[in-house]
Amino acid sequence: MNLFEPHLFRRQFPLIENYDKSLIEKNGLTSSLIYFDNAATTQKPQQVINSQQHYYQRLNANVHRASHQLSSKATFAFENARTLVQNFIGANSVKEIIWTKGATESINIVAQSLARNTLIPGDEVVLCASEHHANIVPWQIVAEQTGAIIKVLPLTNSGYIDIDEIDNIITNNTKFVACAHISNVLGRINPIKEIIAKAKSVGAISLIDGAQAIAHLSIDVQSLECDFYVFSAHKMYGPTGVGVLYGKEEHLERMLPYQGGGEMIKAVSFTQATTFNELPFKFEAGTPNVAGVIAFAESIDFLAPFLADDTNSYNLYEQKLVDHCFHALAKIEQVKFIVDGKPDIGVIAFTLTGHHNQDIATSLDTYGIAIRSGHHCAMPLMAYLNIDGCLRVSLAAYNTIAEIDYFIESLKNILHDAAFETINEQVSKQAGEVRETDPSVNEMDDIISLFSNTKGWDSRHREIMLLGKTLPRLDKALRNENTLISGCESLAWLKAEYNKEGLYTFSADSDAKIIRGLLVIVLAAFNNKTAQQIIEFNINNYFSDLGLMQHLSPSRGNGLLAIVAKIQLLSREN
Repeated sequence: MNLFEPHLFRRQFPLIENYDKSLIEKNGLTSSLIYFDNAATTQKPQQVINSQQHYYQRLNANVHRASHQLSSKATFAFENARTLVQNFIGANSVKEIIWTKGATESINIVAQSLARNTLIPGDEVVLCASEHHANIVPWQIVAEQTGAIIKVLPLTNSGYIDIDEIDNIITNNTKFVACAHISNVLGRINPIKEIIAKAKSVGAISLIDGAQAIAHLSIDVQSLECDFYVFSAHKMYGPTGVGVLYGKEEHLERMLPYQGGGEMIKAVSFTQATTFNELPFKFEAGTPNVAGVIAFAESIDFLAPFLADDTNSYNLYEQKLVDHCFHALAKIEQVKFIVDGKPDIGVIAFTLTGHHNQDIATSLDTYGIAIRSGHHCAMPLMAYLNIDGCLRVSLAAYNTIAEIDYFIESLKNILHDAAFETINEQVSKQAGEVRETDPSVNEMDDIISLFSNTKGWDSRHREIMLLGKTLPRLDKALRNENTLISGCESLAWLKAEYNKEGLYTFSADSDAKIIRGLLVIVLAAFNNKTAQQIIEFNINNYFSDLGLMQHLSPSRGNGLLAIVAKIQLLSREN
């Protein structure tokens, strides 16, 4: 019998099992949530959830700093988790395992504690074209601080790091090489052994971002011979706010602390130099995320047996999901994969000819399907591929073939409805017919009245899309850098005018239908108001009145914050 059984594995995740039972009744599904955003974060098994709750109920105490029994128990569980990580990735010593907030902080520690103190002008840092922003920006910052130069490894047409070019990019001037084990967009397992070996041959230090690899591959850092390896707990069924920095002891010993505070010191004095703690505590200033670390130990206990299973049943099932989803998407005429070929793990990126990514993602959300759209924190990769963004389906072992089939059918329905709608619009224009959508629904009270009679996200989504048709399109000449709304993932533009009474009116446009609809809603709230009224207006209360807060929170989602910020900025300038 295989260690991994898909239906038993799935049962361990309460959110997947229990979310929104209405979807089951509505669609006759065997699942209640189609969660295909696992590259962003994975769901948590019950034992991880229970562990965190158990800590606060039974063990809550600070670690390392007290002689009482409760602290001793908490410290034992906390340090046991470190030992589990050491064994999980094959580190030589627990001294090489540093707790961080996540892979991002781990990279920043290496950049600021090591690279900043060793790089000099003219030294080179080599990255890859497909890196996550977390493995780009820290190196850009340290390059600016030190005068170092960033060089970039190109990709093959299939999205792998182009090994044929490494001799031209990694040279004797290279001091650091930082690349992802697996791209968070392309799903390709990069040839990191060759890259690490090349870095070593020129005396460069290697850092591998394992955030996407850690839940899919068995990692042995000693076999890889990398200098640093980083990952986050939340990508491997663990809690958020916990990460790991693995570093060879020789490097960690010579690195200065990243932050100062409690725990990372041996002695502090106003009259003598402060002395720092030994590894690994030198890099762990302040009270750590004790509950998260202890819960992380449970996620390792949960996942490690599947990765180590000789039958490879866990990985084979993941590959079955990848194959099924990739080939089903390939049969849809409008689908265009952003690189050639099937990915190595369940991270599948594509665009749809004639459709905006955000429109597709929000439409799928009305079917209860969660996928990701945008640049996926990989804007340089989007520029490298000459695209504005893409859709990403990312799978985990709790997903099913039935979910993929439902996703494919839903996507086909969305494309069919969009094509039918386009044909109707063309016929209506030719016949000179007036649109059914009432363009007079543009005042705030009208908008609130409209949505107060609309129930459910699918109906509200439909109304937003219909409202988008009432938004007059901006002339192309007005869609420029001056009117561009910075921070909105979909291209959007905003123009302001104000009259002698000091009242503002705004006109706007976007390349995404869903954003055009949201612009109608937002402009209804801000048009014909003074600058002071615009600044004082509570957009969150407005969206709450519309019943949209849970779907489209203005604090972040869909660029709404960027739209409101642009409106407020323009009102201040005049």
